[in-house]
Amino acid sequence: MDSGGGIQIPSRLPLLLTHEGVLLPGSTVRFSVDSPRNMHLVSQRLLKGTSLKSTIIGVIPNTRDPENDTDDLPTLHKIGTAGIAVQVVGSNWPKPHYTLLITGLCRFSVSGLLKERPFVLAEVRMTTPSSLEYTLNCFSMLDMSVPVVAKFRRLLDSLPREALPDVLASMIRTSNKEKLQVLDAVTLEERFKKALPMLTRQIEGLKLIKKTRKIGPDNEKRVTNICISPFPFNNVLFPGRQFNLDEEDEDEDGDDTAALERKVHGAKMSEAALRVCLKELKRLKKMPQSMPEYALTRNYLDLMVELPWSKSTKDCLDIRAARTLLDNDHYAMDKLKRRVLEYLAVRQLKTSLKGPILCFVGPPGVGKTSVGRSIARTLGREFHRIALGGVCDQSDIRGHRRTYVGSMPGRIINGLKTVAVNNPVFLLDEVDKLGKSLQGDPAAALLEVLDPEQNHSFTDHYLNVAFDLSQVLFIATANTTATIPPALLDRMEVLQVPGYTQEEKVEIAHRHLIPNQLEQHGLTPQQLHIPQDTTQHIISSYTREAGVRSLERKFGAICRAVAVKVAEGHRVTKTEASSPEDPTQQEGKSRSSNCGRLDPVRLSLPTCAVPPELPIVIDHVALKDILGPPLFEMEVSERLTLPGVAVGLAWTPLGGEILFVEASRMEGEGQLTLTGQLGDVMKESAHLAISWLRANAKTYQLTNMVGGPDPLEATDIHLHFPAGAVTKDGPSAGVTIVTCLASLFSGRLVRSDVAMTGEITLRGLVLPVGGIKDKVLAAHRAGVKSVILPKRNEKDLEELPANVRADLDFVTAANLDQVLNAAFDGGFPGTASTHTHPQLSSKL
Repeated sequence: MDSGGGIQIPSRLPLLLTHEGVLLPGSTVRFSVDSPRNMHLVSQRLLKGTSLKSTIIGVIPNTRDPENDTDDLPTLHKIGTAGIAVQVVGSNWPKPHYTLLITGLCRFSVSGLLKERPFVLAEVRMTTPSSLEYTLNCFSMLDMSVPVVAKFRRLLDSLPREALPDVLASMIRTSNKEKLQVLDAVTLEERFKKALPMLTRQIEGLKLIKKTRKIGPDNEKRVTNICISPFPFNNVLFPGRQFNLDEEDEDEDGDDTAALERKVHGAKMSEAALRVCLKELKRLKKMPQSMPEYALTRNYLDLMVELPWSKSTKDCLDIRAARTLLDNDHYAMDKLKRRVLEYLAVRQLKTSLKGPILCFVGPPGVGKTSVGRSIARTLGREFHRIALGGVCDQSDIRGHRRTYVGSMPGRIINGLKTVAVNNPVFLLDEVDKLGKSLQGDPAAALLEVLDPEQNHSFTDHYLNVAFDLSQVLFIATANTTATIPPALLDRMEVLQVPGYTQEEKVEIAHRHLIPNQLEQHGLTPQQLHIPQDTTQHIISSYTREAGVRSLERKFGAICRAVAVKVAEGHRVTKTEASSPEDPTQQEGKSRSSNCGRLDPVRLSLPTCAVPPELPIVIDHVALKDILGPPLFEMEVSERLTLPGVAVGLAWTPLGGEILFVEASRMEGEGQLTLTGQLGDVMKESAHLAISWLRANAKTYQLTNMVGGPDPLEATDIHLHFPAGAVTKDGPSAGVTIVTCLASLFSGRLVRSDVAMTGEITLRGLVLPVGGIKDKVLAAHRAGVKSVILPKRNEKDLEELPANVRADLDFVTAANLDQVLNAAFDGGFPGTASTHTHPQLSSKL
């Protein structure tokens, strides 16, 4: 089908239904496509087409939102525009859609619909304009002395006269309703009648501007913007030409720059920062907006005025209220609470106190992050968390220099911009998991941030001026200090956050975890009740952790199972609770009801007094139905039934654990085999233990079984450390290896209720080790009754909870002679009697 002007379109066109925007012949418009019909048109017609003809589609204005595309086809507009899709871009964010760049060719009218699905296909007929002599004399007001305006005039002169109304209507700032009127005008005369009033309106605005502004030779840029501003169009394409002119006039730009300058002066920034901002602002005024550097400079100035140079919050220094808030938010953690109260007290006496750098070190799930959030609430400060796990680029801390493409400030400055105050609480989470790469060491970049003597002039590469961080309260969290560089660790005050005891976990569960899970699952205490003995059973048999994350997940599983029963309409009625037995006798029983074993009810009331609806009580039987068989049922005594087995205590980033050491002997040539993924330090401890026992074999009567002076004569020894899949290292297993081998050589059993830790020397001395609190708590969780510790670690027992000290017997040993004497019932041959050393055994 030929229009007579050289443009040919097919007689059958797929139709693109548009909700926003009107395509006119001669203009180029971007359309976002996300409705089913339009998506099918793009995927089946445009993307699979092989010829130029397949890229020609019809664009029809649609009065209905394409997102509401249903099976019913809306009433189509009578006139559309045939266009060529010159660009197709697909994306899946935030939802699948295409972006089409379409250039309008000519008008058409719809003769009939051929199909509606999967996309609309119509029979179309091109509308031919009538021949009309018309002269356009509406551009006399344009100042031809300006090069851009002269070029724009030549462009308009080169266009065919029948294309002028459509091109002008697409360029002029107007509504879609007015553009539809131009689209519906078939004849050239009608189109001029519709387009000229819009053009006249813009020219009248130009006259008004020229009356109020005096144009001179020194402000050519201002003239350009004034003259072009009535025609704001962006990326309007003509055959073989492309223009991109600003739509903001100089008046708007001048006001905007003046407002920015007022913000710079009102930001109360430091003198150095103010000088830099005024210099950049001066450059910005002289810079054309079309330059890429204009946006970079403007973004920089916007950031500088948004930073809280002098904005701060007032600290809440009520010590009693702070103590109450911390106690309500967290159970136990006395050391952390005491440190926060100390900071508040000193802050109350000296207002210019610099923010301390605290580092909470402890296993996962003990509440390090939540304590930081509670500290912010206690102080009345803003809180911002910065996750450092896996960060391996120093620019994440210091920012990028503005010479790079896509430069931005670091996380510290971004955090200050977010909280909008200069004294927030910053939580640097997982500071022990920073990495290194070719982009630098972020841990080294933190040295300035976390140094109270330097961070008052922290310099971000993007800002390139100093910012005062001395009032920020930095709190770092880590699972271990082993991977933190010594220089960075030296700048922080380390506060150990050990794991919880079983009693503390029970209190935390009933104060915080269970109410939180009930709320998250839409349950109430009237629908679900978990007794304390059930909680203790979950802690001892289903979780073995220092924190409470796994425990909270178990409560979540219970709540989900009960939610199913509640959603099914479960009700405990009088007939279900007809037996008024004692609750202690009912504890382990299971009721047969429609809801299985989730329905035991604890009542000691007469049948007539039972309420119509009772909570579901979780007992041990119901617990097994929900969580399955207990995960941790093996007792320590079950592992120590043969000689050559001892129980040690180990520290891990996840908390303390008990560690079994097993040894066996067989005929051989005196070789030592070590298994269990041991590190070099632990292997050295094993060789030390062998050497010490061989040197003292006669003293401790270890040669009787072999009949020679050397217990390893014609004998191979195999030492194994379960679990074999876990890497182990450290010196604290030395005393456990000695005890295990002494049991093997003597044929005597180690006490099943004893666990031990300590480093050894070749002379038989027991040296102190770390992680005593975590190790003792692990022994307490495992049911151990006695713990052997180095003598020099006796001071660490003061940090243990009172109930743990009351439940355990502690033996502090200075040498291996005392260790062996305490590890075996009745002492060990050749060791001093415990009666001659009463100071070795104590119950604290």
